[in-house]
Amino acid sequence: MARVRWYTCGYPATQRDTMILIIGGMGFIGLNTALRFLEAGQKVVISQHSSRRVPDVLKSEIGTRAFVAQMDVTNPYEVFEVVRRHQIESIVNLMAPPARSLSTQADYHLYTAGLQNVLEAARTFGLRRVSLGSSVAVYGGLPAGPYREDTTLPVSSPTQVSAFKKGMEMHAHFYAAQAKLDVVALRIGSIYGPFYYSMHNPISRMCHAAAKNTEPDFSDRPDGKISEDDQADWTYVKDVARGIQLVHTAEKLPHRIYNIASGRATSNRDAFDAVRKAVPGARCSALKPGKTPGASTNPATDLSRAKDVGYQPEHTLETGIAAYIDWLRTNPQ
Repeated sequence: MARVRWYTCGYPATQRDTMILIIGGMGFIGLNTALRFLEAGQKVVISQHSSRRVPDVLKSEIGTRAFVAQMDVTNPYEVFEVVRRHQIESIVNLMAPPARSLSTQADYHLYTAGLQNVLEAARTFGLRRVSLGSSVAVYGGLPAGPYREDTTLPVSSPTQVSAFKKGMEMHAHFYAAQAKLDVVALRIGSIYGPFYYSMHNPISRMCHAAAKNTEPDFSDRPDGKISEDDQADWTYVKDVARGIQLVHTAEKLPHRIYNIASGRATSNRDAFDAVRKAVPGARCSALKPGKTPGASTNPATDLSRAKDVGYQPEHTLETGIAAYIDWLRTNPQ
C-alpha cells in the first residue's frame, strides 16, 4: 500500500497544526505526557481501550486541543481508522498490559500484534515519527550502572517488562529499517508522581501513607519488609513526560534509543528520608537493613544522549517527593 500524506487547504501537514496520537494516554505516564504536550502547545489524540472515563484535568481541553479515541491497538482496522480520522502526524506508543493482566498470552498479543499495527499504520500513512515507551528494566541483570544506551543487554529477562521491552525494541528497529521509518525507543526510569494508581512501587506507598499520616503497607512483600539499600533510578513523572515530549518533537535525532530518567541511583532509605523531610514524623517500619541478594549496584542511567535534545531532570528526589505529597493532599486517591 502506498504511503498516504495528509494535506489541508493546499498545505502539507508539516506546515500546519499537527496531531499527536498517544497510545495508552489515559495511563500513568501517558496522561502526564499528554498534559506535557498540551502545555507545550501541541494537540493530542488519546487512545482509550475499555475505560470511558475522562480525567477532570483534561476536560477543559477535550474537543479543542485534546481528543479521545476508542481504540483496541490489537485491531488493525481501529488503529488505521483513528490515524486516518484524526490526521495523525506522529505516535507516542505507551501501550502496556494492565497491572493485573488477564494472562501472559494476552500480554504477548498486545506487544506483538499491537506493535505491528502501530508500525504498519506509521508506514502506510507516512508518519513523521513513532516514539516507543521502553524501560530501564531492559538493563536488569547487569551488575552495576551507570547504564548507557549502547550497553550490551543480557538475554535473560526475569520480568515481564524486561522481556517485552527488549523484544519490542529489537522488532521495532528491524521493522523501521526495512520500512524506512523514524522509530525511537525511550528507556524510561522507575517512575513516581501524580496519577499513579497501581501502588506497586515503594515510593508511592511511602508518599500515600505520609499524606494520610499512616504506616505504608508492605504486607505483600516477603516478611512485610523492604530492603533499605535496594536502589532504582527513581524519576518524577513530570520530568519523564517532558523528556518524552522533547525527544518526540526534536527535528532530527542522531540515535535510536534514549534514556529518560533521573540519572541517579536512589535507595529505599533515600526515598524515605526525602518523605520524612517533606512530612516530619512520617513512618516506615517496613524498612530493613541490607540489600536484596542479586540487586544491582548503582543502577543509574547515563543521560548524555537525552541532554543533547535539551532534557535535564528538573526535580531532585526531595523536590519530586515533596511535590507528589502536596498533590496527594489535594487529590486523594
